[in-house]
Formats: sequence, C-alpha cells, structure tokens
Amino acid sequence: MHKKRILLVDDEATITRTLKLYLEGTGNYEVLAENQGSRALATARKFRPDVILLDLVMPDTDGSEVAEQLRDDEILCTTPVVFLTALVRPGEVADADGAIGGYQFIAKPLDPERIVACVERLTR
Repeated sequence: MHKKRILLVDDEATITRTLKLYLEGTGNYEVLAENQGSRALATARKFRPDVILLDLVMPDTDGSEVAEQLRDDEILCTTPVVFLTALVRPGEVADADGAIGGYQFIAKPLDPERIVACVERLTR
C-alpha cells in the first residue's frame, strides 16, 4: 500500500514529534517534520508531500508567507495546505466549514483523529 506523505511544519518540536508518532503509528503515512518555517519550501520541494500541515504563527517565517511561497511554486502549487493554529477555536473553524481564506484550518489543541480525517478527505 502506498503511504501518503505528510509534511508537518511547526516551530514546536513537541507538536511535530507527537503528531509524527501518531500519524506514522497508523501505518498509513510517511511524515517529515520541519521546525523552521524558513526551510519549509525547500523541505517540501525535496519531500514532495501529498499534504502540508502548516502552523500559522512561527517566529522565523509566518505560515501565511510559507503558504504564499508554496502557492507560487510550480511544483507545489497544487499540494493541499492545512493551517494548524491556536488563533481560532474549534467552534470558529466549524462555523467557517473548516476553511478560512481558502485554506483548511485545524484549531489547536490538535486532535489527531481530526487531522487524519482531514488528510484522508484531501487525498481521496
């Protein structure tokens, strides 16, 4: 079976480590974690993920800047991006039907099952 490739970009190593363990533990995903937003584009170009889970607020490069770089990249422009953020609450995301500004959002604290459901929906 082909494992779906997920690039996880978040400046908090505990989040990337925990999500990577959970997602890879399902047996369905190959996960690469990147903890610096400034390296996200280069990492994505090398890894070629099926989905990118991207923290919105990072100290070195904002997630919205990274998303813009990805959208402008001829190789990665069609790769789905899902923002992970503490700036909205789960209820706000639900009210917006899971998308704000054309991007899928998952509110922190993160629910791994919700992430799996989102990845599965985007990679069908």
